[in-house]
Amino acid sequence: MITLHHLNQSRSKRIIWLLEELGLEYKLIPYQRDAVTFLAPPELKSVHPLGKSPVVEDKGVVIAESAAITDYLIEKYGQGRLAPEKHSHDHIEYMQWLHFAESSGVLPLLLQTFIDLDKAETTFLKGYADSEARKIMSYLDQSMHDKTFLVGETLSGADIMISFILEWLHKNGSLADFPNLESYYKRLLLIPAYQKANLIEAEHANTD
Repeated sequence: MITLHHLNQSRSKRIIWLLEELGLEYKLIPYQRDAVTFLAPPELKSVHPLGKSPVVEDKGVVIAESAAITDYLIEKYGQGRLAPEKHSHDHIEYMQWLHFAESSGVLPLLLQTFIDLDKAETTFLKGYADSEARKIMSYLDQSMHDKTFLVGETLSGADIMISFILEWLHKNGSLADFPNLESYYKRLLLIPAYQKANLIEAEHANTD
């Protein structure tokens, strides 16, 4: 059975959604963030040296990094679902969006968060982070013009990966600045497996 090491309020909720979308049997082991530092607990380091989540165990294989997990699960268990045919134009676009979520997409948002938490004056970093976030999110918003999903008008692993960014924008109140993304996010929220992932995470929110 697949085991998912899930840190609450983290990017690993996407893997819950993916497992539910694929209809796979899995075991979820929940972890809670430190109430003061909001960091992952040290127990996660016994699973993977980085001590981060998500981490998936499958038949003796331990896999970290959300995009790698998504690619692995879809390739092994997708049976043609959630990813375009390999070597097709759509697959090239799919792979770009799959990795965009954890590279270009999330970096400026992380910078903004760290700057806000630090509460220090900056001479360059805050302006750069704000400008880069606006540029990246505008690009994503424009890319969703007249589209239902990111690639081929069919739900894919790329949409599941991008969902974390949409949630982030929703939580910080800036999603309304990007009307295509706001509509896209509302469509994703109607997907049953995504709804179930939200419920599952909520159920484990206060697990000690």
